[in-house]
Amino acid sequence: MNVEIIAVGSELLTPDRLDTNSLYLTAQLNALGVEVVAKAVIGDDRGRLTEAVRAALTRSEIVILTGGLGPTEDDVTREAVAAALGRSLLWREELLEAIEQRFRRLGRQMAEINRRQAFLIEGAEALANHHGTAPGQWVALAGRVVMLLPGPPPELQPMFADYCLPRLRRLLPALVIRTRVLRVAGMPESDLDQLISPVYTQYHNPVTTILAAPGDIQIHLRARAESEAEAERLVSELSSRIEALLGERIYSRDGAPLEAAVGQLLRSRGATLSVAESCTGGLVGERITAVPGSSDYFLGGFLVYTDRLKVELLGVAPQLLAEHTAVSEPVAAAMAEATRARTGSTFALSTTGIAGPAGGTQATPVGTVFI
Repeated sequence: MNVEIIAVGSELLTPDRLDTNSLYLTAQLNALGVEVVAKAVIGDDRGRLTEAVRAALTRSEIVILTGGLGPTEDDVTREAVAAALGRSLLWREELLEAIEQRFRRLGRQMAEINRRQAFLIEGAEALANHHGTAPGQWVALAGRVVMLLPGPPPELQPMFADYCLPRLRRLLPALVIRTRVLRVAGMPESDLDQLISPVYTQYHNPVTTILAAPGDIQIHLRARAESEAEAERLVSELSSRIEALLGERIYSRDGAPLEAAVGQLLRSRGATLSVAESCTGGLVGERITAVPGSSDYFLGGFLVYTDRLKVELLGVAPQLLAEHTAVSEPVAAAMAEATRARTGSTFALSTTGIAGPAGGTQATPVGTVFI
């Protein structure tokens, strides 16, 4: 079965709010062997939301809506789904009583507008909300299901776990999804795809997705099968063929980022690392120490943004700076050597460069970096 998730709320269309509910739901659904094939964010517009629900139901067997179940006029999910299904909204006295009881437990007076939350789509089952006032709804159709869940994660997550997952387990065929994430450095995305696409395009299961970011490419493999062993066999078969082509360009086979992979290598060798940062201003140290347990191998370092501190803290020779400038290979090497000597680390890493947007010259333009 395929699933589509529709996040409702105009606030999710601003740069200030992220839709984290869909990430939680995707993880839960994947664990059941269900593929999420589409996600959408729709503002508080009844017409657009009605159209989105109708379109989703033509493509997918399960449609999940999050948010828009509050008491205010801009909470339009109930009305939009009812319109999309051609059903009425029915008043349910027991839902109102549950809402009123929650307000009484909190010692608060219920506002009149909260009565709107006691309307249920015709034919729907109410899903109790023990952490808020908005009940969820489960609408069973011919071969399809629509779920209406509240937007706040502390309300959505327990409701989905307590009331939706058990229903889905009874409804869904037993499927297992297994994934593997290979991370690659040292080659452009186009070169990578040219090399491995003749292999992965032979497979419809597993499915391959390539995600690229500066300095890092991720190859996501996802296999679906009726058993864990079969799903693992499928993903391992394709992974081994891709790994044979990429070789040492693969630095992680479990999705771990570069800083974690480096940390694992350092720990396995009993080695340590220190840093001297100029242009990166502490960002390298921040990435290294973001890995739990990095104190096993990371000793610390120096943040030497000026020539004076390169001389006073690291002992870089002034004449070296005068002759080559701070942004040069000899100075980068001197910074690393001095850092290793001062900290006693096995390895030291230095960065010096011109991050911009100003400060570049014809000889050393913005973006020049020595590591």
